[in-house]
Amino acid sequence: MGRGYAWLDTGTVDSLHNAAEFVQAVENRAGIQIAALEEIAFNNGWIDEAELTKSAKKYGKAPYGQYLKRLWKVKY
Repeated sequence: MGRGYAWLDTGTVDSLHNAAEFVQAVENRAGIQIAALEEIAFNNGWIDEAELTKSAKKYGKAPYGQYLKRLWKVKY
C-alpha cells in the first residue's frame, strides 16, 4: 500500500475502538469523509452532478448530506 493508505487491525474490541478513533480524527482534521461512495463515484465520472445532488438531498441536513453538497460546490 502506498501513501494515503492505512491498515487498521480490528480483530479485538480495543483495536476496533482505536480504528474508529483514528478514522474520526482523520475526518475531523482533514474535513473529508473516508470511503464516501458518492464522492468516489462522482470523482471517477460514474455519476453526474444531478445524481450527486439527488444523493445530497436524500441525506438532507445530516452531516453526510452536507458533505455531499460541499463536494458539488467545490467542484463547480
